[in-house]
Amino acid sequence: MNFRNVRNLVWVMAVAWMSVACNSSMASEQPNFLVILADDLGFSDPGCYGGEIATPNLDALAAGGLRYTQFYNTARCWPTRAAVMTGYYPQQVRRDSMPGATRQYGGGGKRPDWAQTLAEYLRPAGYRTYHSGKWHIDGKPTDNGFDLSDEATRSPGFFDSIRKKNRDPKFYRTTATAQHAIDCLQEHAEEHADQPFFHFLAFHAPHFPLHALPEDIERYRDRYFAGWDALREERKHRQRELGMDVGPLSPIEQEVGPPYAFPDQIEVLGEGEITRPLPWDELTKEKQQFQATKMAIHAAMVDRMDQEIGRVLAQLKEMGQFENTWICFLSDNGASAEIMVRGEGHDPSASPGSAATYLCLGPGFSSAANTPFRRHKTWVHEGGISTPFIVHWPEGIRSKNELRTNPGHAIDIAPTVLDLARVELDETAGPPMSGQSLKPSFDDSDATIHDELWFYHEGNWALRQGDWKIIHSNISRPFPWLRSETAANESKEDGDWQLYHLANDRAEQNDVADKHPERVQQMADRWWELRDQFLRDSMDGSNPSKRAN
Repeated sequence: MNFRNVRNLVWVMAVAWMSVACNSSMASEQPNFLVILADDLGFSDPGCYGGEIATPNLDALAAGGLRYTQFYNTARCWPTRAAVMTGYYPQQVRRDSMPGATRQYGGGGKRPDWAQTLAEYLRPAGYRTYHSGKWHIDGKPTDNGFDLSDEATRSPGFFDSIRKKNRDPKFYRTTATAQHAIDCLQEHAEEHADQPFFHFLAFHAPHFPLHALPEDIERYRDRYFAGWDALREERKHRQRELGMDVGPLSPIEQEVGPPYAFPDQIEVLGEGEITRPLPWDELTKEKQQFQATKMAIHAAMVDRMDQEIGRVLAQLKEMGQFENTWICFLSDNGASAEIMVRGEGHDPSASPGSAATYLCLGPGFSSAANTPFRRHKTWVHEGGISTPFIVHWPEGIRSKNELRTNPGHAIDIAPTVLDLARVELDETAGPPMSGQSLKPSFDDSDATIHDELWFYHEGNWALRQGDWKIIHSNISRPFPWLRSETAANESKEDGDWQLYHLANDRAEQNDVADKHPERVQQMADRWWELRDQFLRDSMDGSNPSKRAN
């Protein structure tokens, strides 16, 4: 072989090596993980999903990574957290109810022993594990695999308790949650720099009560006087400009109000509160003022959460770990139509958004937050279960500022993290995870992660297969958590299913069940088949059932 051929061979080998080194599945070292979870954030709230709220840090993550437009949650806070942490549908691990389930299910249910958390899988693999913020999973974080945890719960709201004589006027829960995360990362850099880390950063924002810092509220005080109808149009237009083809704008359902009725509590809120999303121009000036102020506080909470995320990201950069940290951001459910007064009550004379108030977003601006989708948190329509999902990992993902339409689910986060961390599971210990690794979608926008996705929450049922989705839903469910017989008494005869083709109708407006009765029957039967599987899984993990893809 002459010199020229040798030189050419060396060049080809060098190019091949560089190609492998840059491949998305070949990060230079075991990655770190930062899973960021918001609470009651609507699909269109972040700027990179069409919102007008200032979210420059989330927007920057999206610009440097991927935005998913068909990513799902469970429609409620505690089930989604169980799904994120375990890789299973919450019904499999007794963290949400379903027809035929018993009292051990739901928000107070205890996971089977085989249903470990991500932290319990990662710690034996050499990871330091941290949790900051909201937990809402059975047991304490430090008893479930986390080295450090701070749930940042001082009071029912975001400020220090108004009843404490030694109240800390500088305490704000969102800031405290981020600060704990920063403290953990600083300690990691000083004492455990030779180990990778996993951090679960779970903000309470923008869940009610609507509490925000005065300076944050001031930035949005006059922003929403045009009303929810105009805001939905505005956000939909911005989504089109961003290239997000997520379907037409659903009309607001004026008959659908909060999922739970609390008339006595709503009366405390005063004349400005309403329980139905009526046309904006039909409201009195007083009601418009009250509703626009609530949306301003919601926006302020999202804005502040983004600012605090920015501080955490700055800490990662200071540590030199930003490039090799797999970061994802999502919400536990869609924006909430709930209206209630809890905690330390509501003082109508106090400044809106302050510690003495207890306000909720309600169905009007919740509809705007979930643009362009239909309904809200607790329902399994797209507005309740569609979440923003951002993934960022410079050392592991080539694609930048790209959209992904691959359907995925909160159950996929655990298997994705374990896949990237190269942690192998002992699948004889319990049922195989229902979640799938999202890694194929990082470079391939056509990669199939799921053939089907199953949903159930408080009498709302759904199944998605490909672009088809069946739904059976209740509008009025007063206090379902007090009726243990509800789930047990539901039967196959209850399934008055609707059918939608999401490829051209994610607004879920054109029920085509009558045109495709065989498809509806097949999908309904499959819903019950998976229900049966999940019930077996939750009762006895020693006989693993077939994975639900």
